[in-house]
Amino acid sequence: MQIPHDQLSADALQGLLEEFVTREGTDYGDVNYSLADKVDQVRQQLQAGDVVICFDSYMQSCTLMTRQQYRRWSEQQFDPDNEA
Repeated sequence: MQIPHDQLSADALQGLLEEFVTREGTDYGDVNYSLADKVDQVRQQLQAGDVVICFDSYMQSCTLMTRQQYRRWSEQQFDPDNEA
């Protein structure tokens, strides 16, 4: 399920963004960005609609995905032939 970012409290959204940008394996290339810069970049992507917040009811977890990733994920969720 997609969750509109403007329906989260400011604190919840900030926590989600910080958790996302500090995940192990997140690659920002050779440039070192501050936590605030990383959060701002993802917040801008959310506001532009390039990134969405996704809640997985099975896993009871929330994550961020690109819009394209979300489309593929949601198609798999509702595909009766999907054995994943």
